Amino acid sequence: MRKEVLIGFIVGLIATVFGLVFAIQIFGKSDDWREVVQQAINEGFLTKLMSIGALLNLGAFFLFLKKNQDDRAKGVLIATLLVFIATMVIKFFN
Repeated sequence: MRKEVLIGFIVGLIATVFGLVFAIQIFGKSDDWREVVQQAINEGFLTKLMSIGALLNLGAFFLFLKKNQDDRAKGVLIATLLVFIATMVIKFFN
């Protein structure tokens, strides 16, 4: 069971990273990712990009539920909550 939750957690983190990269490509004003992330930090919209990036977790979550892999879906949910907490910390303490 713990292995399945860990797999779901890792899938959730990877999906978030891919979603963040995808959001940077769509909404960024430059081809350089570092420049876009630095601009997002300076202008205060990094948390919005992180939230958009976490949307891919919905697909992974419902895919695992459809395949009756509930423990993996729990892992994705935990990863999503971790991203939520990180987003709130960045938003309110930055």
